[in-house]
Amino acid sequence: MAAAGGWCRLFWAAGAAFVLALDAAFVEDLDDSFKDNRKDDIWLVDFYAPWCGHCKKLEPIWNEVGIEIRRSGSPIKVGKMDATSYSSIASEFGVRGYPTIKLLKGDLAYNYRGPRTKDDIIEFSNRVSGPLVRSLPSQQMFEHVQKRHRVLFLYVGGESPLKEKYIEVASELIVYTYFFSASEDVVPKYVTLPELPAVVVFKDGAYFVYDEYEDGDLSSWINRERFQGYLNVDGFTLYELGDTGKLVAVAVIDEKNSSVEHTRLKSVIQEVAKDYRDHFHRNFQFGHMDGNDYINSLLMDDLTIPTVVVLNTSNQQYFLPDKNIENTEDLVQFINDILDGTAEAQGGDGFLQRVKRIIYDAKSTVASVFKSSPLLGCFLFGLPLGVISIMCYGICTADTDGGAAETETAKKEIGDRELTDEGSEEEQEQENKEKPAEFSDEEHGQKNISDKKKD
Repeated sequence: MAAAGGWCRLFWAAGAAFVLALDAAFVEDLDDSFKDNRKDDIWLVDFYAPWCGHCKKLEPIWNEVGIEIRRSGSPIKVGKMDATSYSSIASEFGVRGYPTIKLLKGDLAYNYRGPRTKDDIIEFSNRVSGPLVRSLPSQQMFEHVQKRHRVLFLYVGGESPLKEKYIEVASELIVYTYFFSASEDVVPKYVTLPELPAVVVFKDGAYFVYDEYEDGDLSSWINRERFQGYLNVDGFTLYELGDTGKLVAVAVIDEKNSSVEHTRLKSVIQEVAKDYRDHFHRNFQFGHMDGNDYINSLLMDDLTIPTVVVLNTSNQQYFLPDKNIENTEDLVQFINDILDGTAEAQGGDGFLQRVKRIIYDAKSTVASVFKSSPLLGCFLFGLPLGVISIMCYGICTADTDGGAAETETAKKEIGDRELTDEGSEEEQEQENKEKPAEFSDEEHGQKNISDKKKD
């Protein structure tokens, strides 16, 4: 039985190794020859470092990406390169951290900045590897595409300077969203366009037409409008929203808590995002965040939920209401106070805030280490503190020990002198004792002489 069990484990290990090798076969290991051989193909490349923990976590996902892309018949080739071994090539592609995912198409290199999941990476590669602007030939195709995309940008019309600008913006922002074009007869009948050509965004069950005079630069408008009006906000979403220049109004709630306070605040944010779009959409992005852990670390504060916070991701300032938000009127008033400058801004990126951030991050790191592994925390922080304490003790007591030594030496010298003086007194005593003895001999001599005279 033991032998059979051993054979089973060996067979299982061999099978697992075979599966891993098979998965890795869909991902090519790239070397320095890649630079000269890549331009005829489209490559999705993971630049990694062998020691990087995030790279190791991405590796099985990357193998799945390779398998999925190969099976789909896509022309994209998937590879990975050790950026530490081929640092000159990695530098040419602008690799600054690990892992870095890039899609290379001809002379162009597109950075992937989304979540590191198989579906998100594949969706990015399919979007960027295709044409910058995809043509929709029929209403059926338009309806099919609209169902698949929550936010859809569409150019309507023929050749024009606006189309040229649209294609230029697409080359810049294709990493974030799709771009489509169609003729006027493809657009649904409910869409009313003031003039042609036009650029339209479909989202949130409605459509909005780009107006150069009101919306400014086309690239900035598309960058602002590429998000839905209301979002489930997390750390990654906040990072992306930083490019839009908008303030982010967030209801911080506990989605597991079904109390009236939590559900009402979320509803208030949603109502304002929808009903006051024309007033606030150019300056504000609305959404909610589940839990306060991330927001607490961001603000270096301890917020009591549910609450509303408005974040300025460009300068790390934030605004908190001075009273509870009970309804849409309260939230609208709070937002208007921010716009007219009467609401007090907190935080920022000044010197004191940076120092506070360093201290906060250090405390958080120490606390997390002790929480996850107390013994490791004691070793990492206790040992250096112990060494520093010993060094400080040695420095502080060095002068004292020197003074004590000098005092001891002085005492010893004084003692030697005292001993010397005492020795002299003893010698004198001895001499005094000897002198009487000498006098006794004289007396004895005189006594003998007297005796002789008597005789």
